[in-house]
Amino acid sequence: MTNYKLTLCYDGSRYRGWQRQGNCENSIQALVERALSRLLEQEIEVSGSGRTDAGVHARRQVCSFRAETPLTPEELLARLRAVLPEDVGALALEEAPPRFHARLSCTEKTYVYRIWNSPLPDVFERKYRLALPEQLDEAAMRRAADLLCGEHDFAAFCSLKHPKKSTVRELRRIGITREGDELRLSFTGDGFLYNMVRILTGTLLQVGMGQRSADDMSEILASRSRENAGPTAPAKGLILWELRYDGRAN
Repeated sequence: MTNYKLTLCYDGSRYRGWQRQGNCENSIQALVERALSRLLEQEIEVSGSGRTDAGVHARRQVCSFRAETPLTPEELLARLRAVLPEDVGALALEEAPPRFHARLSCTEKTYVYRIWNSPLPDVFERKYRLALPEQLDEAAMRRAADLLCGEHDFAAFCSLKHPKKSTVRELRRIGITREGDELRLSFTGDGFLYNMVRILTGTLLQVGMGQRSADDMSEILASRSRENAGPTAPAKGLILWELRYDGRAN
């Protein structure tokens, strides 16, 4: 039985997220499992690096699975590309070490949130950016971002009311960059809680619009209460951007 590492990209607009959920077949995980199971004529279960929410996109998503097949990785990759829909792409497939696991072996993740910060209509990228015409105080947003970085209990930035596991995470970097009228927020950490990046984004945008102070971040973290953080930003602006395994970008 060979262990495989599969790298995907996808437009999450019409899917219920990454994770297979009960009888719901409209997830990326379920789609990929069906395709591989048909191609390999055996039941395939894939494990992803993380669970992207409904409507969230991925520039890079890694999953792992085990299978027995005479096909080379190159042959299987070509066949998989031929059967996947146009909004899901198979970028790479390779044999992985026996103990490799897409989630457990991942050491760092980066998400990017894209904002169209202009009064002009965003016709062609509207499915992938949040339109926000208000002028933003980017300096205040950066001050707030600095206070959020580090190892903290991010319970206030999680949508689950009663998380079963620890809500402590290390948020290593938050980048705030502008490319013309597009503002990009990038979040790099060792892992993220449910809706965490979208809540961080909503909170930083409130700071940018003058609706709360950058200095509020420490109090929000200490409160561990979701009610004290900002709104959950829409899913469409969020992209799983990059993953790292053993220090190498994927």
